[in-house]
Amino acid sequence: MGQILSDEGDQDEAINCLIDALRWDPKNGWALLMMGNIFAKFKDDIPTAMKYYDQALLANVRDFISLTNIGYLLLQENSLEKAKKYFNEALKINPNFPNTHFGLGMIAEKEHKTYQAFEATVEAIKLNKNKDILYENSVRRAFDFAKNIVESEPNRQLFIEYRHQLEFEGGTEIDIVEDTSIPTAAKIEFAENYDRPKHTVKYKPKYPAVEHLIMHELVHLAFVIDARKAGLNQLFTANQQHKAAFIKKIAPILQKIQKMGISADRIANYSDRIFNGLNLQIYNTPIDLFIEDFLYQTYPALRPAQFLSLNALIQEGLKATTDKKTLELSPKEVLSKSKIYTLVIALQYKALFGIDFIKDFQASTAELKQAQSFYEEYLQYKTDKEPAEEYELIMNWAEDLQLNQNFELVDELQYRSKRLDFDNLLDAIEKDPYDLDSNDPYKQREMEKFQKSQANIKLNSAVMMYMAEALKHFAEMPQEAIQKVAFEIATQGTQGFSTEKADYRISSISGKTFSGYHILAYYYVSWALAMPEMLSQLQLPYDEEYKMALSIHKPSNQ
Repeated sequence: MGQILSDEGDQDEAINCLIDALRWDPKNGWALLMMGNIFAKFKDDIPTAMKYYDQALLANVRDFISLTNIGYLLLQENSLEKAKKYFNEALKINPNFPNTHFGLGMIAEKEHKTYQAFEATVEAIKLNKNKDILYENSVRRAFDFAKNIVESEPNRQLFIEYRHQLEFEGGTEIDIVEDTSIPTAAKIEFAENYDRPKHTVKYKPKYPAVEHLIMHELVHLAFVIDARKAGLNQLFTANQQHKAAFIKKIAPILQKIQKMGISADRIANYSDRIFNGLNLQIYNTPIDLFIEDFLYQTYPALRPAQFLSLNALIQEGLKATTDKKTLELSPKEVLSKSKIYTLVIALQYKALFGIDFIKDFQASTAELKQAQSFYEEYLQYKTDKEPAEEYELIMNWAEDLQLNQNFELVDELQYRSKRLDFDNLLDAIEKDPYDLDSNDPYKQREMEKFQKSQANIKLNSAVMMYMAEALKHFAEMPQEAIQKVAFEIATQGTQGFSTEKADYRISSISGKTFSGYHILAYYYVSWALAMPEMLSQLQLPYDEEYKMALSIHKPSNQ
């Protein structure tokens, strides 16, 4: 009753009810706490409030709420050290009470320790599940603290030192320049891709906290350096065929725009922007997650800038996927997939800083579920990330969203090697024409992934039946003819076989197309029959399937 009356504004009658409650039970901790609150907030009688709070603590020694309230009272009286003592005692009892962290943030502000104030306030945001007035105040204050820090301490020395470190590790100098013409907030242009002597980091100066943007692009370079050292770096490429296939998919919306009287040139530019923008998301989103986690964990001083910068980027993504005009003139399927990628970034922002923008995206259940699935997959990789694993997520997510036709990921070593002397290339082919002795780490890694995926299938029935078919096909053929087929398949195999494809052809077996498992079965059987001593070098995990296929296939002379 005392609480109801206090909420209704009748503090005197509330006090009377609470006094009655305390007559019946002088150790009623909640009644003592409420009395303290009323005298502190509404009567401006701090000494009396403190007496009630002290009694509340005696009634319940683990009462972190009373400890926090006492801390606030002492804070009002500017007794910062005493207030800090009560807040810290409250944290020992319950480290997850947002009000306590908010109070410590207020103390840090009064002590002119703005970074500590920011950290404590962000912690209050992360721990606040109610999204109440305290949450709103925490968010507002966190932005104020972050802006103050970024304006007064821009952290330029941070990226200058990191740039020098990467120049030493990668052996290439790095330029950092302003550029208002770039399509994104910042980008890195790798020297090798532009035939330049230096890498170039470009950024738009009007974006908030540009030092975070610069550091982000430098970490991108660091990941590439690590991948190159392991021989696993990949290049994201898209050509006219990829673009043509994409434009074909969005033809209905282009026809709609054409009927509005928009010129062909503007429609072409519009198509390019959508294609390039989506590809940027496909490539960058998985990598950005790793980059932002690295920055958050490794450079705490950068967090205020990261807080502001990521918020601005999410707001851009939010506008791009929820704006009414954009919705009307954009392909729904493309917009949905773009929203999923931005949602993944928003999920990480919530995890790092506590601010939740998820509902603002007005995402469907399927979109949100897909974004959460991607984020959970990223978390599994994050714990023990190895060089170049970010490329696996790029392809995994693109395949899940059926966007893998938009681009290709190519091995950088193989791509660059096309420029090697032709005689050296011929010499390599002569020594190992079927690539059986290759030590290419990327190829080995792909083989390990393939073998691991097949290990989960106890017996691949499709491969087994295709092997039986192959045994029947080769039954009447001379050894030389089988060997010819084996060599031809091996030649194709140097580029790798995909179990997703269904249009492989073998010139020595005319009129027949092969799926991925189909050609792998013929690959295995042809070598098992023609060159069994070299079969193990194929590293195909189908020994049991072959044994079963032999039992199924009955030679004609039996």
